[in-house]
Amino acid sequence: QVQLVESGGGLVQAGGSLRLSCAASGRTLITYSLGWFRQAPGKEREFVAAIRGTGATIAYGDSVKGRFTISRDNAKNTVYLQMNSLKPEDTAVYYCAAVYSPFRTPTTKVEYNYWGQGTQVTVSS
Repeated sequence: QVQLVESGGGLVQAGGSLRLSCAASGRTLITYSLGWFRQAPGKEREFVAAIRGTGATIAYGDSVKGRFTISRDNAKNTVYLQMNSLKPEDTAVYYCAAVYSPFRTPTTKVEYNYWGQGTQVTVSS
């Protein structure tokens, strides 16, 4: 069993930055891929970014490429999402997710089986 707790959300003006953190517990996650998804009101949960256990493979959703950076610290069992040049359309609840996946980096929500409770990010114009 894996427990995930997100933090770092908040209110920021357009063009600003935020860093989200997700602390994982329950087991060592070196063989787990960790991902970030987001869900705005009335919309489907959307893939944001994912990183494989060693950090060797990273994937980003098209809407955040060049602005967001995912990273992980396996010693701390934590994954981060650095969000720069934020836009009002980035407003959503951001969720951290994990799945046992040592050889590939899943990018769809159905592939992940552990989820955090979410943290709200609001970008004002």
